[in-house]
Amino acid sequence: MSKEHHLKILPEYFEPVRYGLKTFEIRKNDRDYHVGDTLILKEFKDECFTGNIVKAVVTYITDYAQQDNYVVMAIDLED
Repeated sequence: MSKEHHLKILPEYFEPVRYGLKTFEIRKNDRDYHVGDTLILKEFKDECFTGNIVKAVVTYITDYAQQDNYVVMAIDLED
């Protein structure tokens, strides 16, 4: 069953995701991420949420060459 994960993301990473330039997220796997999950990426600047949000679906996950308990997730933006 797919889950929805609400995550903070800094502006320098948010903008490339929003414009489709950054198509992956590297995260600590403390939420048991799976293919098909939705990431709700909330821009976080100066200790506050800006109100900017991007939704993306996880299409692929790997832990290849990552720190312990970290994963790389390929993502596709939702409309």
